[in-house]
Amino acid sequence: MKILLFTQSRCLSCELMKVFLEAKDIPFEERDTGADPQALREMLDQHGSRTTPTLVFTSGEIHEVIVGFDPDRLDQLLAAAPSSDSAIETGNL
Repeated sequence: MKILLFTQSRCLSCELMKVFLEAKDIPFEERDTGADPQALREMLDQHGSRTTPTLVFTSGEIHEVIVGFDPDRLDQLLAAAPSSDSAIETGNL
């Protein structure tokens, strides 16, 4: 699973998304669109978003872009995502 989070300073929804991810111990890569022009261009061109936070979720065959703070949708994606870690923990390899 990979989570890419596009943020900018003084964005309350961005801070809420980071707190949400950290509280669930979900690793993510943050890209600040205000400080990094390449991150802004990627968010606009590759992910079709003009708003922060923009979260790009990739896991197995699942690839989804969530624009804005939508914890319910992220929980749905996390529940549906294949987890190789759980297979290792339970010995189901």
